[in-house]
Amino acid sequence: MFTRSKEESWLIVGLGNPGREYEKTRHNCGFRAVDLLAQKLGCKADKLKFQGLYTQVNYNGVKLFLLKPQTYMNLSGRAVLQLSAYYRIPPQRIIVLFDDISLEPGRLRVRGDGSAGGHNGIKSIIQELGTQTFPRVKIGVGPKPHPEYDLADWVLSTFSASEEKAMAVSLANAADAALAIVDHGVPEAANRFNGSRP
Repeated sequence: MFTRSKEESWLIVGLGNPGREYEKTRHNCGFRAVDLLAQKLGCKADKLKFQGLYTQVNYNGVKLFLLKPQTYMNLSGRAVLQLSAYYRIPPQRIIVLFDDISLEPGRLRVRGDGSAGGHNGIKSIIQELGTQTFPRVKIGVGPKPHPEYDLADWVLSTFSASEEKAMAVSLANAADAALAIVDHGVPEAANRFNGSRP
C-alpha cells in the first residue's frame, strides 16, 4: 500500500530547451506539461534559481516543487541536482516529464526507473543524481518519419495540426499522471495512464 508523510517534498521536472524558437517543438513537451500543471495548481514556474525556472506550492499537504531547467537539454541534470540537494528531495520523489519518440503522439508511459533510452536530458539527470531510479512520465511525440531522418532535426520539429490536437490531451494527462504518482504511487499511476490515448 502506498503511504507518504505529510512533511514530504516532491519535485516535478519538465524537460525542454529555453527560448521561443523551441517552445512548440517535440523536445519541449516536458516544459509544456509542467506549465499546464502549474496552471492547474494556480502557480507559475517563474523564479530563476538553481539554473532553472521553478516554483513551490502546497499540494494535498506536501510541498511540491515544479522545475524547468534552463541549461538546454543536455545539461538538465545540473538544475535537478541543485534544487533537489538544496531541499533534500530524494530521487524516488523526483518525477521527470519528457518527450519519447518510441511512443505515438497522445500516448503516455509512467515508469519508476530505467535507462536514458538515448534521451540526453534523462542521461544528464542519471549522471548528476548517480541513479536511474526516479519516476518518469514519458510523453509520446512519434518516431522519426524514416531511419535516415536526423534525430536532432526530428525532436526540434513541430507537430502537425492533427498531432497537436492529440498532444493537447496527452500533455494534460501527463500533468495529471505526475500528481497521481504523488498521490498514489507509480504502479497505480501507470495502471491509469499507460497507453492512454486521446
